[in-house]
Amino acid sequence: MQKKVRIIDIAKMAGVSKGTVDRVLHNRGNVSEKARTAINRVLDEVNYKPNIHVSAISLKRSYKIVVTTPEVSPGAYWESIHNGIHHALEEYENIKIELLVFTYNQYDIFSCRQIFEKIASLKMDALIIGPTFAEETINLCKKMDDRDVPYIFVDSNIESTMPLAFLSADHYVCGYMIAKLITSIIRPETNIAIFQAVRRGDISSNTTILRKKGFTDYLEKNKCTNLVLSIPFSVTEPESNEMYLSRLFRSQKEVPAIVVLNSRGNFIADYLEANHIEGVKMICMDLTSANIEALKKGQIDYLIGQEPEYQGFFAMKTMLEYLIFKKKITKENYVQLDIITQENIDFYKRFNNIMY
Repeated sequence: MQKKVRIIDIAKMAGVSKGTVDRVLHNRGNVSEKARTAINRVLDEVNYKPNIHVSAISLKRSYKIVVTTPEVSPGAYWESIHNGIHHALEEYENIKIELLVFTYNQYDIFSCRQIFEKIASLKMDALIIGPTFAEETINLCKKMDDRDVPYIFVDSNIESTMPLAFLSADHYVCGYMIAKLITSIIRPETNIAIFQAVRRGDISSNTTILRKKGFTDYLEKNKCTNLVLSIPFSVTEPESNEMYLSRLFRSQKEVPAIVVLNSRGNFIADYLEANHIEGVKMICMDLTSANIEALKKGQIDYLIGQEPEYQGFFAMKTMLEYLIFKKKITKENYVQLDIITQENIDFYKRFNNIMY
């Protein structure tokens, strides 16, 4: 096992005192440029990793961090992001943090505005945002910029903002990949129904817009002749879905393929099961409990995973390291996209308890 490099070791190698090394590590100033250069050279040579727990105690200050995302429900996408955030806090439990969480209805732009207006009036050291509506997010970020409050995005990046970093899938690539997958398992003349959630006060979320652009670009580039049908469905008023889906299947001579551009694919799968509709090829987003159950039943052909727990964990970890050490941050952090099927879902050990 490699011996852990101590501050006293770094001081000897750089030819300075322990106190000088401590001031450099904690960005406290009162260090000559010559000493700082020598210490940083040694830190690079030994690949020094600070003990964030001990350092946080020595700083003797607390941090107020605000988190705002869409509402959380058990087994759903945003719960995984919040789980990641809390796992990061558990790992760095010696840091004094006041965490404030504000969630909004991602299907209601007015709910988002209300919560963002409340957040804008709060005093805080940092903000983690799960954005849905672009304009509302831009307005909030401008207020944070005016106050020099650092913020990090999870789930997506928003143009015209200046986040410290973002953790996200590349949603354009995601849509492009979904188009490639669905067209590989259907006949060229098969219609494709794209389901988009109905949102009060706005047409689509930022992620859905990007995915749909990637999807349509793939079809155009590859000269696919499939007719694409845009179908609304409601998360907040599920009774409306019976009408949307019944209308779709009545109007089609053949069963269309289905793509769901958010995490609610199970809504469509439930309808197909209840109405004994078979032969539908379907691709959906996110490894939610309900989607995995539908995948195991064979109702969904592919699920696309985008590591939400990883996003939450590294968003909080990145923010803490920036606040405490002013650590240099990588702004663009794209997560991997997993393609999940019936055949490989059981290799994802955390989902083995989901039965059907």
